[in-house]
Amino acid sequence: MGQQTRQEKIVAIAKEKGYVTIDELASKFSVTPQTIRRDINALAEAEQIRRHHGGASYDSSTTNVAYATRQIMQLSAKEQIAKKIAAEIPNHASLFINIGTTTETVARALLNHQGLQVITNNLNVATILSGKEDFTVIIAGGTVRSRDGGVMGEATIDFINQFRVDYGIIGISGIDPHDGSLLDYDYQEVRVAQSIIANSRNVFLAADSVKFGRNAVVRLGNITQVDRLFTEEQPPKPILALMKEHQVRLELCASTS
Repeated sequence: MGQQTRQEKIVAIAKEKGYVTIDELASKFSVTPQTIRRDINALAEAEQIRRHHGGASYDSSTTNVAYATRQIMQLSAKEQIAKKIAAEIPNHASLFINIGTTTETVARALLNHQGLQVITNNLNVATILSGKEDFTVIIAGGTVRSRDGGVMGEATIDFINQFRVDYGIIGISGIDPHDGSLLDYDYQEVRVAQSIIANSRNVFLAADSVKFGRNAVVRLGNITQVDRLFTEEQPPKPILALMKEHQVRLELCASTS
C-alpha cells in the first residue's frame, strides 16, 4: 500500500471512530509506529486530523468524540490535572462538578478527602463519590443524556442556582487559541456550566492541551471568567496574555506521558 493511500485510510478511520491510536494503525497497516507517526505528522500539518500523544483524532465543530474514546484520550494528562486540582481543594469544602471525562478523573482524585459536599449534574461523578460515607453528594434534577450520564435542562439550571459553593470544577471541549472563548457542543450543557460559574466563589477550569484550538459550535464564555486554569502544557501566547491581563492563574501540571 502506498503512502498516499494509507494516509487517506488513516483520515477515514479517524473520521469514523473520532480517535485512533498509533499502535492500532501500525497493526492495521503492518508498518512500524514510526511510519504511522510520520503519516500523522504530515496529515496534522495539512490540517486533515489532529495529532495527540499516542494517536490522532478527527475534529468536528458539531459532534464530540464518543464518550468511551474520550475516557482514554490524554488520560495521563487528565490524571496529572486531577491530582493538582485535588491538592488545591481543602477538606470539608463545597463543590460543583460538571459533565466530562476530565471532571470524572478529578472526582476520583478527591476520594481521599474528608467531608466534601458535591453538587453535580454528572451521574458518573455521583457514582464515583457516593461510596464515601463522609461525603454529601447531591445530584441535579433534569434530563439524563444516555451517551455519557450528563444531566441537563431547565430543571438542572434552576437546581444549580439554589446553591453558592466554594469551588466550581468545570471541563470544556475546546478553547479558542486567539480570543479565549470556551467552546462546547451542546447548548443545554453550556447553560448548566454557565450557572456553575455564576454560583462558584472559585472557578477551576480543567483542560488538557488538546483543548486549545479544538473547534466546537457553542460558546460557553471566556477563559477570563475562571480563576485558575489547570493544564499540562503552556497555553498559546494569546491565551497567556489574556490570563495575565485578567489575573487568571495558570496551574501547570506535569504530565507523565
